[in-house]
Amino acid sequence: MKKIGNQTLKLDNPPTILDTASIVGPKESEGPLAKFFDKCLDDEFWGEKSWEKAETKIFRETINTLLAKSGLSAKDIDYSFAGDLLNQCISSNFGMRDLNIPFFGLFGACSTFVESLCIGSVFMDSLACNNVLCATSSHFCSAEKQFRFPLELGNQRTPTSQWTVTGSGAAILSKKGLGPYITYITPGAIVDMGIKDANNMGAAMAPAALSTLCTHFEDTGRTPDYYDAIITGDLGYLGKSILIDLAKGKNYDISENYDDCGVLMFDKRKQDTHSGGSGCACIATVFSGYLYKLMKQGHINKLLLMATGALMNSTTSQQGESIPGIAHAISIEMEKK
Repeated sequence: MKKIGNQTLKLDNPPTILDTASIVGPKESEGPLAKFFDKCLDDEFWGEKSWEKAETKIFRETINTLLAKSGLSAKDIDYSFAGDLLNQCISSNFGMRDLNIPFFGLFGACSTFVESLCIGSVFMDSLACNNVLCATSSHFCSAEKQFRFPLELGNQRTPTSQWTVTGSGAAILSKKGLGPYITYITPGAIVDMGIKDANNMGAAMAPAALSTLCTHFEDTGRTPDYYDAIITGDLGYLGKSILIDLAKGKNYDISENYDDCGVLMFDKRKQDTHSGGSGCACIATVFSGYLYKLMKQGHINKLLLMATGALMNSTTSQQGESIPGIAHAISIEMEKK
């Protein structure tokens, strides 16, 4: 492994994404990607007494599904990297507590899934382990309760607001397997342009996405057309549009092969999600359920996957703070480079 340019790591021993799993909630089950997920729920509670307990169950069952699909047991996993949106990452903490796998709890807001893949890949590249687990989750109801307004208030949502994805996505990185491989990692730096509207995450995160995108191209010498697809995490419709415009200002035209998981998750015409999807589970489920299958089927050979996150909480919003953004990117390819 070596550092190239300002921020990017080139992996000498690229790990294979051995398998993935995803479970989504009722609204996601009505969207255009429903057939790609391992399980679609028809109840936000899934038999639990609270939304937080439901999110923990979704996380736990996604991990169990992934282990079953991969043919591995918990004993075969050397380390796990996971996080979520709830205070102190309780969904992943409680979801992992019975598996006895060495655990690293992470928080990168909605960038957490790719953050986990970044750190897991570094562990794998060191040749110190055989398999690592990367996962995250989110839940619309628990996120609204914590970050915005309790659902019981019935507050009207602004047109720029996004719908937190209910679900969980997980992946196993392994020494064995024939791809897709994680070949490059470009961790992001925090970018804060002074936006304070907690209902406009796309605008708050797009500058961070631009920073990481440009850094990745500058460090690797690649251009947008190198990739079959460039996919961001949850900028939504507004953030996606902003990023395209900002990239053009830097002489990068990404309009032909770029999309966003928050746009892909829901049907804008049929589902009232305003500016699209968001949340830790947004990129985690779209990649684990949809994009990974496209890669295994040969429809995508080179993917730049970039997760964005808004690094704020309810306290900072109440105190009038602006919203720092972050974006982490990984290059996923069917051939080792």
